[in-house]
Amino acid sequence: MISNDLDFRPYRRQLVQQGRVQIPDFLQPDAAERLADCLRREVPWVTAERGLPDSPPWTGEVARERMPAAYRRAAEGFHFVYDRYLLVEAAKTGRDPHLVLHAVLQFFNSPPFLDFIRGFTGDAELAMVGAQATRYLPGQFLRAHDDHHVDEARRYAYVLNLSRDWQADWGGLLHFLDENDRPIDSFLPRFNSLSLFKVPAKHHVGLVAPWALQPRLAITGWWHAAPAASTKD
Repeated sequence: MISNDLDFRPYRRQLVQQGRVQIPDFLQPDAAERLADCLRREVPWVTAERGLPDSPPWTGEVARERMPAAYRRAAEGFHFVYDRYLLVEAAKTGRDPHLVLHAVLQFFNSPPFLDFIRGFTGDAELAMVGAQATRYLPGQFLRAHDDHHVDEARRYAYVLNLSRDWQADWGGLLHFLDENDRPIDSFLPRFNSLSLFKVPAKHHVGLVAPWALQPRLAITGWWHAAPAASTKD
């Protein structure tokens, strides 16, 4: 599934030096096209808003009714609205077995891929890859946060971008901030690129512009270390 034409050495050096990297043409072309088609046509999306249950996708009049309240909540602090499909949860319950996305989750957790990410990062403790499909429609966003999670042992976050011909002024870029919340870098969601960064790192996904001609599609998640063994008194 991973491209056979890539030399990962310069990207590994950049990851070590900067804590983030974007790798172009990450998947073999046929695999990228098939996944993109699945995201465009087959995924049963729900809309996720922080603090609220997932709901049917906010499109048309529903979005016009609900987004103003979401923006007011966003003005108060960390918030998000975007569409998603939780791959790990779906796999556990056997939901939608026809979706090719499930093969991606299996591949990401296969011994060869886990060996690859351990070698690429130099982190021998990486043991699991989580995944969800994400879709950002016009007006949707993810405010700044650092991905730190006490219980999940997140070591790296990734975004496998699957929207073609994305334009910078459509929004939806992955923006990185320094400790003073100043912008330091941005990644355009280029088709078939893997954006990867070490956790924690403050970042946000810019609001997708009303004039964007397509949704921002991706498979996202984290590379996790094995959970720490529990101890008993």
